[in-house]
Amino acid sequence: MSLFLQVAASVSPVFVIAAIGYVWVRAGWNFDVEFVTRLAMTLSVPCLIFMALMRSNVDPAVLRATVLAALVAYVLLGLVAWFGLRLLGLDLATYWGPVTFGNTGNLGLPVALFAFGQAGFDLAVIVFAVMAILSFTFGVWVVAGGGPPSRAFREPLVWGTILGSLFLAMGWHVPVWLGNSLDLVGQMAIPLMLLTLGVAISRLRPRSLGLAFWVSLAKLALCLAVPLAVGLAFGLGRLPLGVLVLQLSTPVAVTSYMLAAKYDARPDEVAGLVVVSTLMSVVAIPATLYFFV
Repeated sequence: MSLFLQVAASVSPVFVIAAIGYVWVRAGWNFDVEFVTRLAMTLSVPCLIFMALMRSNVDPAVLRATVLAALVAYVLLGLVAWFGLRLLGLDLATYWGPVTFGNTGNLGLPVALFAFGQAGFDLAVIVFAVMAILSFTFGVWVVAGGGPPSRAFREPLVWGTILGSLFLAMGWHVPVWLGNSLDLVGQMAIPLMLLTLGVAISRLRPRSLGLAFWVSLAKLALCLAVPLAVGLAFGLGRLPLGVLVLQLSTPVAVTSYMLAAKYDARPDEVAGLVVVSTLMSVVAIPATLYFFV
């Protein structure tokens, strides 16, 4: 029990900062979610990812194994979610993205940093990069009901991932003055994302919480079992395995709600998934980390 409490304490800053965002809005103070989200997703997060990848000290063999394991795990999750939702008669545009992709950015990155330190954070960025590319290509295509996946290349986050991976592979580095500037911009990302998470949850108006509970529970079970099995199959060590399981089992992201609202894919039902799965994560994340920290 003492270890569980230590793990919970190590990730408590994540929930505290999100709670500040929640209370901020409930107190009646203004918070422009659209502006802050755009600032984070088009500027600070791409800088954070680029610098994390460029400076990553992850062993090349571990890096390759983590990338492949993350890719295979997401493909398997996507296939199981696709056929499961079809079998249950649930709308793919509404549920497939939220079930397959979790909140690896707003929640997964800071939790990995607090729980595993810089080494875990570097691996979490790699998993997040894999998720971002899949989410902004096939994920958007599913929720939008079609359209060219090439729209992903309009996203600065994708370019930050591509350039960071290129610099990592080639061993390149940016000048010190530019690196320091990008670091400062990237350091905004985690607190901004956590505050926005709390604000967005406070403004959601969910429906169908009964269905949301069972879908969220199924997502949690699936997103724990699949990465664990894939990670063990790839022979991942304790740290990369823990990061992989953590990242894939994060709750439904607020961005899933935003996409559902943008493409009219029953956003109220997605809001229910965000709220319920995030509440579950308060217990699920420390319980998961208990086995890896």
